[in-house]
Formats: sequence, structure tokens, C-alpha cells
Amino acid sequence: MSDSGRVTDQQLLEALCSGQEWAFTAVYDQYWYPMYKAAFHKIGQRHIAEEIVQDIFTRLWNERANLRTTTLNYYLFSAVRFEVIDHIRKAGPRSRYLAYYQAFASQHEHYTEDEVAYNELLRNIDEGLKPFPAKTREMFKLSRVESWTVAQIAEFMNLSEKTVEYHLGKASKAVREYLNETLLLLLLSIFS
Repeated sequence: MSDSGRVTDQQLLEALCSGQEWAFTAVYDQYWYPMYKAAFHKIGQRHIAEEIVQDIFTRLWNERANLRTTTLNYYLFSAVRFEVIDHIRKAGPRSRYLAYYQAFASQHEHYTEDEVAYNELLRNIDEGLKPFPAKTREMFKLSRVESWTVAQIAEFMNLSEKTVEYHLGKASKAVREYLNETLLLLLLSIFS
């Protein structure tokens, strides 16, 4: 089966799972660029998009014997989506926030206090979002924590802007109410 041009994705997947290098090469040749384009479109940084795709292919080869998928295309592009989301979460406003304080904070204690306050705020936001489905929580975080526009979120999640606005409105109200209750309880505990 060295002529991978006439081989189906299912045959490629079976050959890959059995450790045949020609199958991995065929998968890499067929999917690398489309996966790179998808990652680059979301992140906008060439080297990070390349790194994400390379990591996915490294994992694909290392875990080939344990793959539990029947659809190679879906598996690979889902991996891109999750890796992009992970990267955005790790490198979002938090890195900008920390970079600002590393550049301008004069004392280490302020940095530590601000880091603790930031982490506490994120934890409280997560608590306020617990009743919502995972997609709604993700929309809220992309909007409010990562500063994405409604249009960017709608495109990223393949939803209409109205749907995104609806979910953001419900989640924002719930988080606002939760944070108000938390603040009230904090103030009561301080002044009692």
C-alpha cells in the first residue's frame, strides 16, 4: 500500500494504528497545511500555529496504537480546535496583565497580591458560570476574559451572532449577580 493516493482515510487510520510509517507520512502530507491554516486563522501567529500542528502530529504518532476514532478528519481538526483554545486561554489577557506588572510594578509583593486577586476573580467567575453549559461558559470567557468580539466568537464556534449575544447576556447577568452576592458576603464578614 505504498500508493496512498487511492487509500481511504479509514485505511490510512488502520495502517497508522498498526504503526506503518507510510500511513503517517500520507496523513501528514494530506492534513498538515489545512490544519496549519485553521490554527493560523484563529491565532494569527505563524510559529505558534506551526507548533500546535506539530504537537498534534507528534501526539498522533506517539498514541497511534491507542487511537479511538473512526473519522480522521474530525479527529485532527478537533485536536486543532482544542489546542487553539488552550493556547488562547494560556496566552490571553493574563499574559498581558502579568507582562504589564512585570514591567511597571516596583515591588514583588504587589505582583503577588495582584496575581492572587486576579486568580480569585477568575475562580469567582468560574463559580458564577457553573450552572451553564460548557459552550456558554466558553463564550463568556472568550468575550469577557479574552476580549473577543461577538463576531469572532460566532465565527469560531460556528454560531450566529444573535445566538452568541443571547448566551453572553444570560451568562453576564448570572456572573454579575454571583459577584455581587460574593462581594456582599465579603463585606459583611469584614465589617462584622
